[in-house]
Amino acid sequence: MRAQFVTAADVQEILGVSRSKAYQIVQGMNRELKAAGYITIAGRCPTQYFLQKFYGLQIEGEKE
Repeated sequence: MRAQFVTAADVQEILGVSRSKAYQIVQGMNRELKAAGYITIAGRCPTQYFLQKFYGLQIEGEKE
């Protein structure tokens, strides 16, 4: 099963940034999602959104 959310620790490891920068990145993505009308969870961001935001990837089966 694929993880549905990335945490700040995951972002830190994937991007090779500091812990505080990883939290800033997650908070920023959650602000964007909240502004778009989505419900967010503090300290977590949907994996699909993270991949799309940083790598421009669409998960198979996801509509554009």
